[in-house]
Amino acid sequence: MTDSASQALAILRDPSHFEWYVIPFLLVVIYIYHNEIRLKNFSAVFAGLALWGCDWFNEIWNALVFHFTQYAPVWGTPGKSAFVLLIGLNIEISLMFLLMGVACTIILPEDRKLKILGIPNRLFFAIVFTTLAVIVEIILNAIGALTWEYSWWSARFPWLLWVFGYFYFFVVAYLVYDMKTYRAKALTVGAIFAVDIACLVVFMGILGWI
Repeated sequence: MTDSASQALAILRDPSHFEWYVIPFLLVVIYIYHNEIRLKNFSAVFAGLALWGCDWFNEIWNALVFHFTQYAPVWGTPGKSAFVLLIGLNIEISLMFLLMGVACTIILPEDRKLKILGIPNRLFFAIVFTTLAVIVEIILNAIGALTWEYSWWSARFPWLLWVFGYFYFFVVAYLVYDMKTYRAKALTVGAIFAVDIACLVVFMGILGWI
């Protein structure tokens, strides 16, 4: 087991590390979602939840990688945190992703067919936000806040990180945002969370693997 994995495991779901800054952070998230609901911008709400659900799926398989290898997760969060939810996910990151899904829809043009630099605008912004997110993650890794222990998931080989770490998050969020009916949006988000919850019940609650 790597030192970083051991450190992250030592603080996994340890409530003694609680910090009060989580409360105002949580209130910001509640305010943003409440405001979107007040404005009847339900598409942004569904997009935000879809992106958050995609991240939870990633975090679950990442934790399973550690369980089966007993070496390291693909990414880990061994640093200071108010609460580590899974070995690669802390409360700060989770709240950030909950906001990111809403934030990435604000810039979208109403015209879905509009192209930017010859690229459909949804795809364009998915590429932009993914690239920015990967740059931020590389910086977090450089300062030791986020650890990588596998050569195929690193700044030297960023394609897997780019595609599976972020790009599909934004693609799913935008697909949900553009769905024609709220029923379709709700069913899609519900399916994402059904998978996440089932995995958490089985792998965390029953088997205790993550």
